[in-house]
Amino acid sequence: MTTPDDPGQHPEPMVRNGEPATVVFVGAGPGDPNLITVAGRDALAVADVVLYAGSLVNPELLRWARPGARVHDTASMDLEETTAVCLEAARRGESVVRLHTGDPALYGAIQEQMVPLEVAGVCCRVIPGVSSAFASAAFLGTQLTLPDVSQTVIFTRLAGRTPVPEAESLERLASTGATLCVFLSVDRIGEVVEACRRGGLGPETPAAVVHRASWPDESAVTGTLADIAARTAAAGIDRQAMILIGEALRPRLAGWDGFERSRLYAPEFSHGFRRGRG
Repeated sequence: MTTPDDPGQHPEPMVRNGEPATVVFVGAGPGDPNLITVAGRDALAVADVVLYAGSLVNPELLRWARPGARVHDTASMDLEETTAVCLEAARRGESVVRLHTGDPALYGAIQEQMVPLEVAGVCCRVIPGVSSAFASAAFLGTQLTLPDVSQTVIFTRLAGRTPVPEAESLERLASTGATLCVFLSVDRIGEVVEACRRGGLGPETPAAVVHRASWPDESAVTGTLADIAARTAAAGIDRQAMILIGEALRPRLAGWDGFERSRLYAPEFSHGFRRGRG
Protein backbone atom coordinates (compact mmCIF):
# COMPACT_ATOMS: atom_id res chain seq x y z
CA MET A 1 0.00 0.00 0.00
CA THR A 2 1.07 3.63 -0.31
CA THR A 3 1.36 5.90 2.67
CA PRO A 4 -0.50 9.22 2.76
CA ASP A 5 2.72 11.17 3.38
CA ASP A 6 4.80 9.41 0.75
CA PRO A 7 2.56 8.35 -2.13
CA GLY A 8 3.96 5.64 -4.35
CA GLN A 9 6.42 4.37 -1.75
CA HIS A 10 5.96 0.99 -0.08
CA PRO A 11 7.20 0.62 3.50
CA GLU A 12 9.86 -1.96 4.14
CA PRO A 13 8.25 -5.05 5.67
CA MET A 14 9.04 -5.67 9.31
CA VAL A 15 11.04 -8.91 9.39
CA ARG A 16 11.96 -11.08 12.38
CA ASN A 17 13.78 -14.42 12.13
CA GLY A 18 13.64 -14.24 8.36
CA GLU A 19 9.83 -14.04 8.26
CA PRO A 20 7.64 -10.95 7.75
CA ALA A 21 5.75 -9.86 10.85
CA THR A 22 2.09 -10.59 10.21
CA VAL A 23 -1.25 -9.76 11.77
CA VAL A 24 -4.02 -12.10 10.64
CA PHE A 25 -7.61 -10.85 10.74
CA VAL A 26 -9.81 -13.90 11.21
CA GLY A 27 -13.55 -14.17 10.70
CA ALA A 28 -14.74 -15.89 13.87
CA GLY A 29 -18.14 -16.75 12.42
CA PRO A 30 -21.54 -15.95 13.92
CA GLY A 31 -21.16 -17.64 17.31
CA ASP A 32 -20.83 -21.41 17.16
CA PRO A 33 -17.09 -22.04 17.67
CA ASN A 34 -17.25 -24.92 15.20
CA LEU A 35 -18.20 -22.50 12.42
CA ILE A 36 -14.77 -20.92 12.32
CA THR A 37 -12.94 -22.00 9.17
CA VAL A 38 -10.14 -24.55 9.32
CA ALA A 39 -7.77 -21.80 8.20
CA GLY A 40 -8.94 -19.54 11.02
CA ARG A 41 -8.60 -22.32 13.59
CA ASP A 42 -5.09 -23.09 12.35
CA ALA A 43 -4.09 -19.43 12.61
CA LEU A 44 -5.36 -19.33 16.19
CA ALA A 45 -3.44 -22.49 17.04
CA VAL A 46 -0.06 -20.88 16.34
CA ALA A 47 -0.71 -17.26 17.38
CA ASP A 48 1.37 -15.76 20.16
CA VAL A 49 -1.14 -12.93 20.68
CA VAL A 50 -4.91 -13.01 20.18
CA LEU A 51 -7.22 -10.00 20.20
CA TYR A 52 -10.97 -10.59 20.19
CA ALA A 53 -14.07 -8.48 20.67
CA GLY A 54 -15.43 -10.04 23.83
CA SER A 55 -18.76 -8.25 23.49
CA LEU A 56 -19.47 -10.10 20.23
CA VAL A 57 -17.11 -13.03 19.69
CA ASN A 58 -17.87 -16.27 21.51
CA PRO A 59 -15.04 -16.80 24.04
CA GLU A 60 -15.33 -20.55 23.38
CA LEU A 61 -13.31 -19.87 20.24
CA LEU A 62 -10.29 -19.31 22.44
CA ARG A 63 -10.13 -23.06 23.00
CA TRP A 64 -8.40 -23.22 19.62
CA ALA A 65 -5.67 -20.82 20.80
CA ARG A 66 -2.37 -22.37 21.76
CA PRO A 67 -1.55 -22.69 25.48
CA GLY A 68 0.38 -19.67 26.65
CA ALA A 69 -0.97 -17.28 24.02
CA ARG A 70 -1.58 -13.78 25.38
CA VAL A 71 -5.27 -12.94 24.94
CA HIS A 72 -6.72 -9.42 24.88
CA ASP A 73 -10.45 -8.70 25.09
CA THR A 74 -10.79 -5.54 22.99
CA ALA A 75 -14.33 -4.66 24.09
CA SER A 76 -13.00 -1.75 26.16
CA MET A 77 -10.04 -0.85 23.89
CA ASP A 78 -9.87 1.84 21.21
CA LEU A 79 -8.07 1.68 17.86
CA GLU A 80 -4.84 3.17 19.14
CA GLU A 81 -4.68 0.63 21.96
CA THR A 82 -5.30 -2.40 19.74
CA THR A 83 -2.76 -1.07 17.21
CA ALA A 84 -0.16 -0.70 19.94
CA VAL A 85 -0.65 -4.32 21.03
CA CYS A 86 -0.26 -5.55 17.45
CA LEU A 87 2.83 -3.43 16.76
CA GLU A 88 4.53 -4.43 20.00
CA ALA A 89 3.98 -8.10 19.22
CA ALA A 90 5.19 -7.68 15.64
CA ARG A 91 8.39 -5.98 16.79
CA ARG A 92 9.06 -9.01 18.98
CA GLY A 93 8.58 -11.29 15.99
CA GLU A 94 5.36 -12.75 17.36
CA SER A 95 2.34 -13.83 15.35
CA VAL A 96 -0.95 -12.04 15.98
CA VAL A 97 -4.56 -13.02 15.33
CA ARG A 98 -7.35 -10.45 15.43
CA LEU A 99 -10.71 -12.23 15.78
CA HIS A 100 -13.74 -10.49 14.26
CA THR A 101 -17.32 -11.65 14.57
CA GLY A 102 -18.89 -13.05 11.40
CA ASP A 103 -16.88 -12.11 8.33
CA PRO A 104 -14.40 -9.23 8.68
CA ALA A 105 -15.49 -7.69 5.38
CA LEU A 106 -18.96 -6.84 6.73
CA TYR A 107 -19.04 -4.00 9.27
CA GLY A 108 -15.67 -5.16 10.58
CA ALA A 109 -13.73 -1.85 10.33
CA ILE A 110 -10.62 -3.78 9.39
CA GLN A 111 -9.17 -1.23 6.98
CA GLU A 112 -8.66 1.38 9.68
CA GLN A 113 -6.86 -1.29 11.70
CA MET A 114 -4.70 -2.43 8.78
CA VAL A 115 -3.53 0.98 7.61
CA PRO A 116 -1.33 1.91 10.64
CA LEU A 117 0.07 -1.62 10.72
CA GLU A 118 1.00 -1.68 7.04
CA VAL A 119 2.43 1.83 7.25
CA ALA A 120 4.69 0.47 10.01
CA GLY A 121 5.75 -2.41 7.76
CA VAL A 122 3.56 -5.12 9.27
CA CYS A 123 1.97 -7.46 6.74
CA CYS A 124 -1.77 -8.05 7.15
CA ARG A 125 -3.78 -11.02 5.99
CA VAL A 126 -7.51 -11.73 6.13
CA ILE A 127 -9.21 -15.11 6.61
CA PRO A 128 -12.92 -14.92 5.80
CA GLY A 129 -15.65 -16.18 8.10
CA VAL A 130 -19.31 -17.21 8.10
CA SER A 131 -21.61 -14.20 8.27
CA SER A 132 -24.56 -14.09 10.65
CA ALA A 133 -26.73 -13.50 7.56
CA PHE A 134 -25.93 -16.99 6.32
CA ALA A 135 -26.21 -18.52 9.78
CA SER A 136 -29.66 -16.94 10.07
CA ALA A 137 -30.75 -18.38 6.72
CA ALA A 138 -29.41 -21.76 7.80
CA PHE A 139 -31.36 -21.66 11.07
CA LEU A 140 -34.54 -20.89 9.16
CA GLY A 141 -33.73 -23.54 6.55
CA THR A 142 -34.34 -21.07 3.76
CA GLN A 143 -32.72 -19.68 0.64
CA LEU A 144 -31.96 -16.02 0.16
CA THR A 145 -32.30 -16.27 -3.62
CA LEU A 146 -35.07 -17.98 -5.57
CA PRO A 147 -35.59 -18.34 -9.34
CA ASP A 148 -38.03 -15.81 -10.79
CA VAL A 149 -38.40 -14.20 -7.35
CA SER A 150 -35.08 -12.70 -6.27
CA GLN A 151 -31.56 -13.19 -7.52
CA THR A 152 -30.05 -10.40 -5.46
CA VAL A 153 -29.23 -10.14 -1.76
CA ILE A 154 -28.56 -6.79 -0.10
CA PHE A 155 -26.62 -6.44 3.16
CA THR A 156 -27.47 -3.15 4.83
CA ARG A 157 -28.35 -1.37 8.07
CA LEU A 158 -30.24 1.66 9.30
CA ALA A 159 -28.30 4.87 9.76
CA GLY A 160 -27.18 5.49 13.33
CA ARG A 161 -23.93 6.81 14.71
CA THR A 162 -22.54 5.45 11.46
CA PRO A 163 -24.42 7.24 8.65
CA VAL A 164 -25.79 5.54 5.53
CA PRO A 165 -25.45 7.29 2.14
CA GLU A 166 -28.79 8.68 0.98
CA ALA A 167 -28.58 6.64 -2.22
CA GLU A 168 -28.50 3.52 -0.03
CA SER A 169 -31.47 4.36 2.17
CA LEU A 170 -33.47 1.30 3.15
CA GLU A 171 -36.50 2.72 1.36
CA ARG A 172 -34.59 2.81 -1.93
CA LEU A 173 -33.06 -0.62 -1.41
CA ALA A 174 -36.45 -2.14 -0.60
CA SER A 175 -37.83 -0.81 -3.88
CA THR A 176 -35.53 -3.20 -5.77
CA GLY A 177 -37.41 -6.26 -4.53
CA ALA A 178 -34.14 -7.93 -3.55
CA THR A 179 -33.83 -10.02 -0.40
CA LEU A 180 -32.79 -7.74 2.47
CA CYS A 181 -30.45 -8.74 5.28
CA VAL A 182 -30.60 -5.87 7.74
CA PHE A 183 -27.80 -5.80 10.30
CA LEU A 184 -27.55 -3.89 13.56
CA SER A 185 -31.08 -2.52 13.43
CA VAL A 186 -33.42 -4.83 15.36
CA ASP A 187 -33.83 -2.28 18.15
CA ARG A 188 -35.50 -0.06 15.52
CA ILE A 189 -37.44 -2.69 13.65
CA GLY A 190 -40.47 -0.43 13.44
CA GLU A 191 -38.39 2.00 11.36
CA VAL A 192 -37.17 -0.90 9.21
CA VAL A 193 -40.75 -1.92 8.46
CA GLU A 194 -41.82 1.65 7.69
CA ALA A 195 -38.90 2.16 5.29
CA CYS A 196 -39.66 -1.09 3.49
CA ARG A 197 -43.33 -0.15 3.14
CA ARG A 198 -42.39 3.27 1.74
CA GLY A 199 -40.15 1.41 -0.70
CA GLY A 200 -43.14 -0.42 -2.08
CA LEU A 201 -43.09 -3.74 -0.21
CA GLY A 202 -46.56 -4.93 0.72
CA PRO A 203 -47.71 -5.78 4.24
CA GLU A 204 -47.72 -9.51 3.43
CA THR A 205 -44.03 -9.53 2.47
CA PRO A 206 -42.37 -12.34 4.46
CA ALA A 207 -40.00 -11.28 7.23
CA ALA A 208 -37.97 -12.98 9.94
CA VAL A 209 -35.82 -11.95 12.88
CA VAL A 210 -33.14 -14.43 13.94
CA HIS A 211 -31.68 -13.86 17.39
CA ARG A 212 -28.11 -15.03 18.13
CA ALA A 213 -27.87 -17.27 15.09
CA SER A 214 -25.77 -20.41 15.73
CA TRP A 215 -25.44 -19.73 19.49
CA PRO A 216 -26.91 -22.34 21.86
CA ASP A 217 -29.88 -20.06 22.59
CA GLU A 218 -30.60 -19.08 18.98
CA SER A 219 -34.23 -18.36 18.21
CA ALA A 220 -36.38 -16.83 15.49
CA VAL A 221 -39.54 -14.83 15.06
CA THR A 222 -41.26 -15.08 11.69
CA GLY A 223 -44.15 -13.26 10.09
CA THR A 224 -44.75 -10.48 7.58
CA LEU A 225 -44.10 -6.77 7.43
CA ALA A 226 -47.57 -6.35 8.92
CA ASP A 227 -46.70 -8.07 12.19
CA ILE A 228 -42.95 -8.72 12.47
CA ALA A 229 -42.31 -5.61 14.61
CA ALA A 230 -44.98 -6.58 17.15
CA ARG A 231 -43.84 -10.21 17.19
CA THR A 232 -40.23 -9.16 17.75
CA ALA A 233 -41.18 -6.82 20.60
CA ALA A 234 -43.28 -9.56 22.20
CA ALA A 235 -40.28 -11.90 22.07
CA GLY A 236 -38.13 -9.27 23.81
CA ILE A 237 -35.53 -9.21 21.03
CA ASP A 238 -33.73 -5.87 20.82
CA ARG A 239 -30.10 -6.74 20.01
CA GLN A 240 -27.86 -9.37 18.42
CA ALA A 241 -30.37 -10.22 15.71
CA MET A 242 -30.57 -10.33 11.92
CA ILE A 243 -33.63 -9.09 10.05
CA LEU A 244 -34.43 -10.94 6.81
CA ILE A 245 -37.08 -9.58 4.44
CA GLY A 246 -38.24 -10.68 1.02
CA GLU A 247 -40.32 -12.99 -1.13
CA ALA A 248 -37.50 -15.54 -1.33
CA LEU A 249 -38.41 -16.46 2.26
CA ARG A 250 -42.03 -17.31 1.43
CA PRO A 251 -41.67 -21.05 0.70
CA ARG A 252 -40.22 -21.67 4.16
CA LEU A 253 -42.18 -19.15 6.18
CA ALA A 254 -45.60 -19.39 4.55
CA GLY A 255 -45.65 -22.89 3.13
CA TRP A 256 -46.03 -21.59 -0.42
CA ASP A 257 -45.17 -24.37 -2.87
CA GLY A 258 -45.76 -22.48 -6.10
CA PHE A 259 -42.18 -21.34 -6.68
CA GLU A 260 -40.22 -22.29 -9.80
CA ARG A 261 -37.54 -24.95 -9.59
CA SER A 262 -34.05 -23.90 -10.58
CA ARG A 263 -32.87 -24.98 -14.02
CA LEU A 264 -29.71 -26.49 -12.55
CA TYR A 265 -31.42 -29.75 -11.57
CA ALA A 266 -34.18 -29.82 -14.20
CA PRO A 267 -34.20 -33.20 -16.03
CA GLU A 268 -34.12 -31.52 -19.45
CA PHE A 269 -31.33 -29.10 -18.58
CA SER A 270 -27.91 -29.91 -20.04
CA HIS A 271 -24.57 -28.61 -18.87
CA GLY A 272 -20.94 -29.63 -19.00
CA PHE A 273 -21.41 -32.52 -16.58
CA ARG A 274 -24.85 -33.85 -17.50
CA ARG A 275 -26.91 -34.43 -20.63
CA GLY A 276 -30.54 -33.39 -20.23
CA ARG A 277 -33.41 -35.80 -20.89
CA GLY A 278 -36.24 -35.04 -23.29
